[in-house]
Amino acid sequence: MSKLASQSEPLIDFTQPAFIISALSIAFNPIFWNTVARNEYHHKTLTKLFNNNSLHACYFLALTIFSIGLFRDYLYERTLSSQPLSATLSHPLLPYLAYALLAAGNTLVLSSMYALGLTGTYLGDYFGILMPARVTSFPFNVTDAPMYYGSTMSFLGTAILYQRVAGLVLTGEVLAVYLVALSFEE
Repeated sequence: MSKLASQSEPLIDFTQPAFIISALSIAFNPIFWNTVARNEYHHKTLTKLFNNNSLHACYFLALTIFSIGLFRDYLYERTLSSQPLSATLSHPLLPYLAYALLAAGNTLVLSSMYALGLTGTYLGDYFGILMPARVTSFPFNVTDAPMYYGSTMSFLGTAILYQRVAGLVLTGEVLAVYLVALSFEE
């Protein structure tokens, strides 16, 4: 278990390999899915691997993206568990903020998945699987990128709940890589 960082100790232990591995996995995921999706759009590589069945290829990519997302989340949690506690983040009201961020973030993510369906959520448009119309209902009437912002809110809520400054830094990275991903997706 981590101890509370003293004033002379750093709030983030950059020497822990877990921190670096977590940061790399956060950057890897959107790079991976955008690269694979663009390759699919131009070359139909996965569709060809699945005997020209774009639906099965999209399902495979969905399972892959979901799996690496779970692994990224596992690495994040393990990193936070091994980092120093922050006295600043131990205020008794902050858990309420953390739970509110987790609830709101998960609401954005799950409701957008519901609104888009499996193929809409997992890049079906790159496979030629298109929605009949642009989704404008909740949560897309709140933000154009509810999954990215909701995920970022969940990372932030977790960092606050664990009372780790390292989580705040990694949350900043999550937001940054999602904003870069959005620039390629729009």
